[in-house]
Amino acid sequence: GPGRESSVRALGALGIRITSISDVTPVPHNGCRPQKRRRI
Repeated sequence: GPGRESSVRALGALGIRITSISDVTPVPHNGCRPQKRRRI
C-alpha cells in the first residue's frame, strides 16, 4: 500500500534488517468477468 516504504524504513531504524520484500497483492489477470448490466 502507500505506507509500505515508510514501514520498511521504520523497521530498519529499529535495527531490524530487511533482506527481501515480497509483494503478494492479488492482481487479477482478467479473472472473473463482471456481471452483465441490467437493462430495464
